[in-house]
Amino acid sequence: MEHMDYESAQDSQLRGQFSRRQIVGAALAIPAIGVALAACGDDDEGGDTDGTSPAGGDTTVAGSDTTAGGGEPVAGGTIRVATTKPASPLDPIAMVDLGSYNVIAQSFEYLTGPDGAGIGPMLATEWTANDDSSVWTFTLREGVTWHDGSPFTSADVVATMERIGSAGDALGGSLPTEEDPDAPPPVGDAAPAKRLVAGTVTAPDDLTVVFDLGGASNASLPYLVSIFNTQAAITPVSYEPGTTLDGTPAGTGPWILETYDPNTGIKWKRNDAWWGGEIPLEAVDMQFFSDLAAMVTAMSGGSVDAIQQFSVVGGDALLNDSNFNTVEIDASTHRQIWMGLDEGQFTDVRVRQAFALGIDREELIAALFDGKGKIANDHVMFDLWPFYDPDAVEQRVRDTDAAKALLADAGFPDGIEATLNAVDLQEIPQLAELLQLQLADAGFNLTLNVESDATFYGSQWCVTYPCAGSAELGIVDYGHRPTPDVFLLKAFKGGGDWNSSQYASDDLDAAIVEFQASAEDDARKAASGKIQKIMWEDVPAAIPYRYNILGGHSKTFTGVEFTALGHTLFAKASQV
Repeated sequence: MEHMDYESAQDSQLRGQFSRRQIVGAALAIPAIGVALAACGDDDEGGDTDGTSPAGGDTTVAGSDTTAGGGEPVAGGTIRVATTKPASPLDPIAMVDLGSYNVIAQSFEYLTGPDGAGIGPMLATEWTANDDSSVWTFTLREGVTWHDGSPFTSADVVATMERIGSAGDALGGSLPTEEDPDAPPPVGDAAPAKRLVAGTVTAPDDLTVVFDLGGASNASLPYLVSIFNTQAAITPVSYEPGTTLDGTPAGTGPWILETYDPNTGIKWKRNDAWWGGEIPLEAVDMQFFSDLAAMVTAMSGGSVDAIQQFSVVGGDALLNDSNFNTVEIDASTHRQIWMGLDEGQFTDVRVRQAFALGIDREELIAALFDGKGKIANDHVMFDLWPFYDPDAVEQRVRDTDAAKALLADAGFPDGIEATLNAVDLQEIPQLAELLQLQLADAGFNLTLNVESDATFYGSQWCVTYPCAGSAELGIVDYGHRPTPDVFLLKAFKGGGDWNSSQYASDDLDAAIVEFQASAEDDARKAASGKIQKIMWEDVPAAIPYRYNILGGHSKTFTGVEFTALGHTLFAKASQV
């Protein structure tokens, strides 16, 4: 697809003016591909737009069922998967980590799902908007049943959105809410209970759902009900806030929960009544790991058949394994080094700018990713999106003299001492060590505190929600999204559920509204430029890079799908 065709397709889909072919075939947000790499790390030409890895290490086009050098697919069998151990309860609304996201996505589904580099039909087959994108109508798929055999209907979608409105973040604040007069009064500093404004999400019939955003335009709503906004999983009417998948197994997806041990893993059996058709494999055995090195060892040693994600650092054994297919996907995955704006040493913008100036981004890319990443510029409007404005702000580069001068102007002529908190996940511990060394030259004396994801989330990052109680300084992971809406609404909008910096900017909030109201790329680019400039100047978080997602599997399997967020999907997988 040529560039102009791509942008035109994206514009029409954001407005809801599209055909079935456009929905299924076009990349909505990212002109990127998931590449199946040959053994020894050599890139093949071409690639899979959906991150589906073929057998034999050869690259096939998206949707192809051919297996290069691996024989014909064979029905039956179990695939063993090394996956990140969930760090939170399997609550579809309250989960906050990749391990939980991947588990939930096996049983539960979303209105829109992964399709190439963007989104396409899942539980909804089509969706349209009114002229200003303030009202969206979704048509649901016929013949879908829950795992207990009961029919899936629009009532389940309405109930899910009502739970997201009362116990979640209302799709990043996109759904209008109000105080719930029937709820008990709040205790202590807790916020008053909320609910959706009446009429926000309605069901005219069993297969139609209407979202009325109360006059607010939001061209990105189909992304906010997709698998890439993980807390938007559709759950049954019977689910209540706090219900977990392991406590009350359910779903419409291809895999039915069979056994679950929060420490060791989860086993799934095939859902023979799945709406998507025949599933080749009989079962999926997910084995939980808290350590990346152990995951790589399990994969290279043959005790598992697939690995959810791995890093270039420590991943050489897989990248050089002739029996392993690596999937690489260009992504918006990144790390945010948040700085607290509510109290402490980082309330002065000059200190935050000094911190950002002390980072050698090129060294980070070289040391951590061996070139499989891109330098970022302290905002989330990344260069892989067509609305990115390359002229909005200059690229921030390391300047330790300027950093020290800013610290002196802010009242810290002798520098700053602080604890840099980090989660023990993939390359983040190594990132923390590099930052400690780099920033010492800029006047920051950092002590490192690296914790497991079992304790980091909820102690150092976002003790309560909407996010409060975070440490003064820390590194948190953000997985891929096909548009920046989730990053903006949850991490940087005032009062956002994941706003660990406690950042609040009327100008940024207004620019986010402008961005979401725009369906055309030119208008989105103008709004994006404003967002880039505000975040670059205010630096609520330093964002030094984004990087490509790496996952993969043994060549004895084909059809394993990887999303850029880190899901591993097995409905099309089979042995060869």
